[in-house]
Amino acid sequence: MSDKVVRLSRRRFLKTAAVSGALVAAPGLIPAKALGKDGAVAPSERILLGGIGIGGRGSYDLGCFLDEPEVQFTSICDVRADRREGVKNRIDGKYGNKDCRMYRDFREFLDKSGVDAVLITTGSNWHCLLSIYSAKAGKDVYCEKPCTKNIAESIALADVFRRTGRVFQGGMQRRSLPHMEFAIELAHGGKLGKLTTVYAHPGGLGTHTSGWGQGEADPPKEQIDWDLFLGSAAWRPFNRGLLSSEFEKGGGRVGGGNLEWGSHCVDLCQWAAEADDTAPVEYFPIEKDGTASARYANGVKLVLRNNGWLPLGSCPVRFEGEKGWVETGDTAKLMLSSPALLSGKKVQEIGGYPANFHIRNFLDCVKSRGMPRVNYQVAAQSHIACHASNIAIFLNRALKYDPVKNEFIGDDEANRLRSEAIRDPWHV
Repeated sequence: MSDKVVRLSRRRFLKTAAVSGALVAAPGLIPAKALGKDGAVAPSERILLGGIGIGGRGSYDLGCFLDEPEVQFTSICDVRADRREGVKNRIDGKYGNKDCRMYRDFREFLDKSGVDAVLITTGSNWHCLLSIYSAKAGKDVYCEKPCTKNIAESIALADVFRRTGRVFQGGMQRRSLPHMEFAIELAHGGKLGKLTTVYAHPGGLGTHTSGWGQGEADPPKEQIDWDLFLGSAAWRPFNRGLLSSEFEKGGGRVGGGNLEWGSHCVDLCQWAAEADDTAPVEYFPIEKDGTASARYANGVKLVLRNNGWLPLGSCPVRFEGEKGWVETGDTAKLMLSSPALLSGKKVQEIGGYPANFHIRNFLDCVKSRGMPRVNYQVAAQSHIACHASNIAIFLNRALKYDPVKNEFIGDDEANRLRSEAIRDPWHV
């Protein structure tokens, strides 16, 4: 007998088992569905998906996942009973059964649900921790933005996904749209000349501490698990008004609009500046003209501004070089310094900010084990840039940053703001 160990991948094992079982049950009569024929997806190729905290934007993301033939949604986890039951009813209605499982506590969900991948669309407070816990439990993750609430979380997110080999896709879906890709092509291809300045619309530049509403009577734990909702955030009395995705957006000490559209637009500027593996080295607070800015080591300037945009829709970006510029936004229209920049190319216009292309990219990488467009490294660096800018705005002074050591140079106060205290038993 050979001592050689034959290793089967999970999908190969399931595929073999499914076909073998069908042969035993009915020799010579194997349903086409079991073999993945007639447009059906074989069980071995299905991606079992579960969701944590699905409501609002998450409901839209879920719809995009359900449109993909290989996705089978099996489990929902939420601290709110109304949302758990709402998603279960939607899923059971789609599949014509009562099989969607419900969980209140994500720890039980990760331990028992048996899913391959997790859609995380909770409030921002939980995004990073749930992504990390999911990766450690062997799950791939699609997480809505902002993906982290401080620099320390950003570093930890990248480290854990790098070590575990799990697939991570941040929900910055504009990276998967044709007009944004074309604008990046111009920035990278030299048609604008040497890139000098990239502009992002952060959707606000204010910084603030997290909310504390008037205390209300605690609801039953099975209806709303308030302690789990708070998670790592500082304890405060129950207040129904805090049950929103805005809670702790950007962290408890240094929050603000920079992370709202900044996690989209700064991310696109990082891409244009070819800075997906780094972050700016200098940050400047809000100037008299209402803009904040940063500078990359290669000399490219990042400008955060809310005014002065061309009428191209929400979440616009602008890339300027020594020879020309391009500006675009959610209308999918392109404005160019010269029509010649198109070179006769017709760019597909997909307005709004649909996530289906981005989710398709994630699912392809779940199967191939490749790196998605907004993988852990991309997401971490884009968020570090936003967090560092927020700190400069909060302290109202210029800061220098070492993107290798991930620390501010010669500024202890700024370095303390890279992280924040978190409640037991949670940890990064």
